[in-house]
Amino acid sequence: MGIKDNFTADEWFKVMTGPGRAGAAVVAASPSGLTGLVAEAQAIGQAVRESVSAHTRTPLLEAMAADLLGTAPDPQAMPHQERARNMDEAREQSLQGVRQAAWLVAAKASPEDAAAYRAMLINVAERTASAAKEGGFLGIGGEQVNDKERAVIEELRALLGQGAAPAADASPAPLSVPPTDGSGTNN
Repeated sequence: MGIKDNFTADEWFKVMTGPGRAGAAVVAASPSGLTGLVAEAQAIGQAVRESVSAHTRTPLLEAMAADLLGTAPDPQAMPHQERARNMDEAREQSLQGVRQAAWLVAAKASPEDAAAYRAMLINVAERTASAAKEGGFLGIGGEQVNDKERAVIEELRALLGQGAAPAADASPAPLSVPPTDGSGTNN
């Protein structure tokens, strides 16, 4: 029995899409032009690949790597998700998805897996934010990470129980136990 067996198919889908949602929250906070969007999408993929293929990966990240190398899921079998009507909704939906995924991992995996997963989520968000300059004109000027992107990263840190950027030797704070319904909400 592998770690993936701890999750239902819907829960595993949420865990697998959590890192992409962390990156999507940053993208939605401050959309870039076409080339910036491509760079940010590539950063999401690269950060996920590096996390799940690191030699220090945990059993959860190994299971994620195996699924990423496997056959893509049938789009018809994937859970229905309401489309966002604007970027603020997209950001909120992404943050909610990250919250649910992180709580599922905290509830159903080891503390080491949960810490590695949270670190991956933050890494994906930071790499996405740094992938393209915001503002400026024709690549001149602008800033690598703007205030809106920094705000989303800090919001992610807070919802993951990590507060402000940790010192190099600090370990992440544990995530609070999720509600029994696994929704990630306190309602």
